[in-house]
Amino acid sequence: MNKEVWRFLDTGDQPPSFNMALDEALLDWHSEGKIPPVIRFYGWSPATLSVGYFQKIEKEINMEAVKNHRLGFVRRPTGGRGVLHEHELTYSVIVTEDYPDMPRTVTEAYRVISEGILKGFHNLGLDAYFSVPKTAEERDSLKNPRSAVCFDAPSWYELVVEGRKVAGSAQTRQKGVILQHGSILLDLDEDKLFSLFKYPNDRVKERMQKAFKSKAVAINEISPTKISIEAAKKAFEKGFAEGLNIELERYTLSDKEHEYVTKLAKEKYENPEWNFKR
Repeated sequence: MNKEVWRFLDTGDQPPSFNMALDEALLDWHSEGKIPPVIRFYGWSPATLSVGYFQKIEKEINMEAVKNHRLGFVRRPTGGRGVLHEHELTYSVIVTEDYPDMPRTVTEAYRVISEGILKGFHNLGLDAYFSVPKTAEERDSLKNPRSAVCFDAPSWYELVVEGRKVAGSAQTRQKGVILQHGSILLDLDEDKLFSLFKYPNDRVKERMQKAFKSKAVAINEISPTKISIEAAKKAFEKGFAEGLNIELERYTLSDKEHEYVTKLAKEKYENPEWNFKR
């Protein structure tokens, strides 16, 4: 039986506004039937703090620290909490809600799409598995997260190794299309990460940072050999093809597509009204 052919883009390191604009453009083009489903890999230049669609900047984010670290800043079109995009492989998946065998519920769709990430970790020799909150207390904590930091706790079907979260994802559904994007951590500067958020006091910050170590981990902290970004790309490209049982066809944006994305980036994702609206 012939496998479905999806597009695969590796757009390298891009400004935060361009990264979010391209994910949005791919969702639009797919909804209009102009392109097949897409897997995209990307990085960030400069390193960036992205915040979830519903986060309140004034209440949760230390913008002075963001400036002091010379980080980019952008609001995602997806939910979830703050993510420091620095030493990581970022991925996005764009596919219609009515794709064959795609579950209707958000959590089950996560599981299907994240099969590709799971296989990627296995290709790197890491014993990753899906997190499934077992107790009522764990499930309630997903609905009411205590922290503005994304990697503070695993959600349904996110990837963990040795009980600690190694990848964080967020999803939105618009125009009949699922956009799921997320971060696969290679390395992590915890002090920098925790300086970017607001806390009631230093004691709370210290306690949360200490607890964080038992909840999240970067690949290179647990891998017996150091994983480069290129090795990670190779493992996860193969992982998505295996996990979703698809063929990936490499694609590069046309000049016209690039121009459209650049315009959207400037008008929307560089606009303070979008980034600081809540």
